[in-house]
Amino acid sequence: QVQLVESGGGLVQPGGSLRLSCAASGIDFRFNDLDWYRQAPGKQREWVARITWLGSTTYTDSVKGRFGISRDDAKSTAYLEMNNLKPEDTAVYYCKTIGASWGQGTQVTIFT
Repeated sequence: QVQLVESGGGLVQPGGSLRLSCAASGIDFRFNDLDWYRQAPGKQREWVARITWLGSTTYTDSVKGRFGISRDDAKSTAYLEMNNLKPEDTAVYYCKTIGASWGQGTQVTIFT
């Protein structure tokens, strides 16, 4: 059974930083692309970033230059480094890979 567990969310002020983690089990993580998504209150879930199994990365325009996605295959874990956070980044963040169901996500709240 493929399982993804997100962690690392929290409450930060605008301009702050957080590092999210996504721990995978039940798969050979090395050969999977992995995506981060987020869902803000009252909005649809949106794609945020992707890292391929080869390490290539892509981002949605709103986070380019502020977020960084990475992976540690030895730990079967992916990360989302988020810097210069803005109130509009407030959302529940999820990671996703093929074969895995949506997890519980981790809440990120940017407050003034």
